[in-house]
Amino acid sequence: ENIKVRRFDRYVLGEGIEKKQEDFAAEVAAQTQAKEEKPAEAKKEEVVEEKKEEEEEKPKVAISAKVVKELRDMSGAGMMDCKKALAECGGDIDAAEEYLRKKGIVSAAKKASRVASEGMVSSYIHAGSRIGVLIEVNSETDFVARGDVFKELVQGLAMQIAASPSVEYVAPEDASAEFVEAEKQAEMQKEDLASKPENIREKIVQGRVDKIVNERALLEQTYIMDTSKTVREAITEAIASIGENIKVRRFDRYVLGEGIEKKQEDFAAEVEAQMKK
Repeated sequence: ENIKVRRFDRYVLGEGIEKKQEDFAAEVAAQTQAKEEKPAEAKKEEVVEEKKEEEEEKPKVAISAKVVKELRDMSGAGMMDCKKALAECGGDIDAAEEYLRKKGIVSAAKKASRVASEGMVSSYIHAGSRIGVLIEVNSETDFVARGDVFKELVQGLAMQIAASPSVEYVAPEDASAEFVEAEKQAEMQKEDLASKPENIREKIVQGRVDKIVNERALLEQTYIMDTSKTVREAITEAIASIGENIKVRRFDRYVLGEGIEKKQEDFAAEVEAQMKK
């Protein structure tokens, strides 16, 4: 039978990422101090949890987009995290910021701007060897990359990609401008929008396009390891737990034979032809 090497990708960890020079001694001291502070924080969280159990269930409060944006600007946390915090705190923005801080989401958001050039390149081959994934996930230090929490996260992300045929890029902002514009034009032409006022039509179109873009973004998917959160939320929790920035940099997903046109064969005729040779 014919055998062909069809394609491959080669990843080098951190290639192309500009690394800044760090004072290693100062970094170790800072991490040691952070670890010493964690037990005290854990005790505070236990007290807060006990108080929560004693409180009666709070009525739902309508949360406006303006308040969500204000909290987001204050904390640097994601929109959904801010909305959830405000809902938990009855719309109190100061209490919501404290809620985010205790959950570690504020500290995770602040770490997001730090350079992550270490980490690991990993792979996942699904049973039967018909689907394969190559992924690079970055951390700030190789010490974290060697830890079980980081390794488990990377493996979970690789499995997530294998299970998500619609995923094409890491984050919504990675969608190409050409793709977004093409989707906008396609939505604008749909008959159900023809009778809508121009300003309303644009809002509906933007909402539909955002949905399409998010469906193709890894970070916006429901996390298969814990369906109560998104991939983005799972990474944010890992950042808060580990104390370093974590970024999914790139990935490739291979499906055996995809894109190859298979010709239909007459099996009986094929066997007969081989017998004659």
